[in-house]
Amino acid sequence: MDIVILVVVIAVVVLGALGGLVVGSRRKKSLPPPPPSAPDITAPPAEPHVGDEAETPRDEPRRTIEEVDLPDGSAPVVVEEPPVPEAPVTPEIEVPEPTAGRLVRLRARLSRSQNALGKGLLTLLSREHLDEDTWEEIEDILLTADVGVAPTQELVEGLRERVRVLGTRTPDELRGLLRDELLKLVGTDLDRTVRTEPETSKPGIVMVVGVNGTGKTTTTGKLARVLVADGRSVVLGAADTFRAAAADQLQTWGERVGAHTVRGPEGGDPASVAFDAVKEGKEMGADVVLIDTAGRLHTKTGLMDELGKVKRVVEKQAPLDEVLLVLDATTGQNGLVQARVFAEVVAITGIVLTKLDGTAKGGIVIAVQRELGVPVKLVGLGEGADDLAPFEPEAFVDALIGD
Repeated sequence: MDIVILVVVIAVVVLGALGGLVVGSRRKKSLPPPPPSAPDITAPPAEPHVGDEAETPRDEPRRTIEEVDLPDGSAPVVVEEPPVPEAPVTPEIEVPEPTAGRLVRLRARLSRSQNALGKGLLTLLSREHLDEDTWEEIEDILLTADVGVAPTQELVEGLRERVRVLGTRTPDELRGLLRDELLKLVGTDLDRTVRTEPETSKPGIVMVVGVNGTGKTTTTGKLARVLVADGRSVVLGAADTFRAAAADQLQTWGERVGAHTVRGPEGGDPASVAFDAVKEGKEMGADVVLIDTAGRLHTKTGLMDELGKVKRVVEKQAPLDEVLLVLDATTGQNGLVQARVFAEVVAITGIVLTKLDGTAKGGIVIAVQRELGVPVKLVGLGEGADDLAPFEPEAFVDALIGD
């Protein structure tokens, strides 16, 4: 009996355990899905089916192929080709304007600035009665034009004598009379050739000197163009080592016409650069060596002494054929003071007057020649590359008195 009861109890326990497992398994089953409702606007859209229109692509940055990893995890190797070196730019060689008759072509430019002098003199000389007051007015015009005291007195005396002999005076006769007297003062018998052809051996050596601000380096470059236009080969010596841009400026002028430029370190010895320029000019068989020196204040004794040193060093290689003093025509009588000091340091052989088209004081041509006893050989009549002209007395006087 007890055994029967124990068997029943065990059976009940087993059945109870099996029932709990069944109920637990039922509770773990997922609930059925809820009934359909309004679509969720945040859910991603369904993939398009065949025939549906494609969606407008979103604006997203595209990755380059270098940024996309390949399946094996390696990035593609991009082989960069080495840059092709650019060929050096060779400056175009210019053909300078011929120098023959250049001042005649620039006569209109010169006459615009000098016309007051010629017109004033002709107006006074045309008066019926030339009394002392009139002659004093003529003297004032000449002195204002920087002709100088002594040349002015000579000109007035010559005019008075010619007018007294002539008697009646027509405009053409007055113009001819004034032209003759001015030509006497300017001088038609002076040798105005820039000496660049030594009798013994090449090259001809020209040294260019002057104070700061007269346009000395520019004049040297323009003179190179004048010489190249006349068929000469030129070497430039950049002996102005104190002004940073001077050597670059001179080299640019040289490159335009195919002239070789010799230069040294900034702040270096200018005499050494001048020496090397002459040496290389000889080796290259050049016709002319132009040496641009640093601008010197005529009041600085040390700088002027250094200019004398440059001259002495150059002459160890070959004698100087020409020493050109560059003067600013607008400085008037102050230019004469400069001229005197430079002439004491180096033997000046010729004068270059720059900015002659920008002043009404053309009489400086007469005054500076009288002061130094050397001729004006070149004149600057503008900013253009070919506005440096050989000085021609007849063309100059014709520009003074007008047509």
